[in-house]
Amino acid sequence: MKTISEDVKKAALVTGGAQGIGKAVALELLRRGYAVLVCDHDAEAGEDLVQAWAAAGELHFQRCDVGKEKDVRAAVAAAVKAFGRLDALVNNAALSDPESGPPERLTLAAWNRVLGVNLTGGFLMAKHAAPALRRAGGAVVNIASTRALMSEPHTEAYAASKGGLVALTHALAMSLAPEVRVNCISPGWIAVEDWRKPSARREPDLRPLDHAQHPAGRVGRPPDVAALAGFLLSDEAAFITGQNYVIDGGMTRKMIYAP
Repeated sequence: MKTISEDVKKAALVTGGAQGIGKAVALELLRRGYAVLVCDHDAEAGEDLVQAWAAAGELHFQRCDVGKEKDVRAAVAAAVKAFGRLDALVNNAALSDPESGPPERLTLAAWNRVLGVNLTGGFLMAKHAAPALRRAGGAVVNIASTRALMSEPHTEAYAASKGGLVALTHALAMSLAPEVRVNCISPGWIAVEDWRKPSARREPDLRPLDHAQHPAGRVGRPPDVAALAGFLLSDEAAFITGQNYVIDGGMTRKMIYAP
């Protein structure tokens, strides 16, 4: 294993980084001068990302299912081999609820798959990245959701996984201290349609009402989350650890009464 490289100033691994919020985070970190390894289950999206953005900085792609420990181990090893160091880990990979309907119809296999990616995947990444992060004095950002705090019907698996990720954040912050800081971001409604791979990309279909119901006056976009992630990973956030930051345009603070 390489020692910390002097050639690469900072290096990051972003899971689920080929589309959506993860893609915006990867590009934000490139802009900040990081070398970035994106791991994602979607090889088409990952290859498109590298082709489209390679000129922006040192960018690598590794196909990875974060619910499988062998894939996680390989992704972390690839980042350390490529960069000689690892300063930042962003656990963004996630699945939504695979089935609609009441909890009586949610299969155990579907429940386990969502938790395996959204929660266990974040743990496995932190587990295998911890030695390199400790050496670099690095930081972790977990991407949870406001669904950790409030719910619509029939979102049991997703809500439980994101609530677990918030709790995992403060547990890891204590276990990896003082060398590694660990924080969490819980986004609300973020329109990601135009941040998908080319074959799935489209303009968000948003009504004036969708924007107006947010106290901030609009629906969120992936760069909103990426900017906060970039800050939390930076030296400017050196005194921040174990925290969960809600970024939702104010929706979780809004009292709603039936007319």
